[in-house]
Amino acid sequence: MTPPFTQQSLPVAAPARVLACGAYLKNSACLLDGARVLWSPLHGDLSLPEACAALEASVAALVAAAAGPIAAVAHDLHPDFPSTRVALAWARRLGVPAIAVQHHHAHLAVVQAEQGLSDTPLVGLALDGVGLGADGTAWGGELLRLQGSGCARLAHLPRLALPGGDAAAREPWRLAAAVLQALGRGDQIPARLGPAVGDTAARTVQQMLARDLRCPPSSAAGRWFDAAAGVLGLSVRQSAEAEAAVALERAATTWLATHPMPPLPSPSLDLLPLVGALFDEPDAGRGAAIFHGALIDGLVAAAAEAARRHGSRRVLLGGGCFFNRLLGRGVAEGLGARGLAVLRPQQLSCGDAGLALGQAWAAALQWADTADATAARRQPLTMEA
Repeated sequence: MTPPFTQQSLPVAAPARVLACGAYLKNSACLLDGARVLWSPLHGDLSLPEACAALEASVAALVAAAAGPIAAVAHDLHPDFPSTRVALAWARRLGVPAIAVQHHHAHLAVVQAEQGLSDTPLVGLALDGVGLGADGTAWGGELLRLQGSGCARLAHLPRLALPGGDAAAREPWRLAAAVLQALGRGDQIPARLGPAVGDTAARTVQQMLARDLRCPPSSAAGRWFDAAAGVLGLSVRQSAEAEAAVALERAATTWLATHPMPPLPSPSLDLLPLVGALFDEPDAGRGAAIFHGALIDGLVAAAAEAARRHGSRRVLLGGGCFFNRLLGRGVAEGLGARGLAVLRPQQLSCGDAGLALGQAWAAALQWADTADATAARRQPLTMEA
């Protein structure tokens, strides 16, 4: 049975018909066909076999629904995602290129597509929990420059060790321990965190960090939210996605409803000293407000300077961290006060559910660039009079 598709219209037609297989979490696929986008249902997280089967069925139906030949199949940069394997298989079957699109590039390319922007230089902030970066490490706190099909990393949040890898995303106390280790205060981990998680667990993570054992680095904004929540005691272990970040936002919002924003350090993307200082903050709500305020100031200053340097009057925002209203409003207001237009996804989620459109748009631009370059090489050389 054909899955129920939904349709989206874009202001500008894409230069190629592209099938995109979407993200790992909150997966959905789409077919970019001119100015029309045909969307599959939301399949969910591809850790579930039923979600993978639904993706397979949707992709087959999207191919059948195409109004003409598909030029390329787009997928995430991560080689091991089920969506990547589906994309590679269909690219072989169709005899077309499979084009990998970096996760955070795709987040911002969603806005490019919805706004019909391609040639003009743009800068953007892509903030989320994780995505494989071009250097093979975990990204997620990114300041990027986009122009046409190109994407360059301009700056990022500091890398933080994730003791235990994915376990650190489920247990914010591990990220609090990573902050102490990065500050040269690793000897404090058992005393500060042991009472909440147990001395054995605290000492085990202390040793992992000291030996750099199973501690991959990540620049993800989501992990810094987790770290701050762990330091402030707002979340030790998470039972649901983004639970720590939601608790941090709620604490900050409640505190700011009756207090002005506390004094903040000079704007910087370096969150390590700030989060380290929160260990000695007695009021969790005040600490949460300071974290949000300092992060907003750092992001606004960095993005505004990048926009000035690269001749852009627009800043794109994407990634699941912008579900945080306090963060989104603060960044938008700060950039607006500097005379910059702030663009976000309009018809789609800022998170992974809409990512396939960004994959398709970026891949379509890349395909067109490659086709133009091939055509140019075939042109005979001429001499000017």
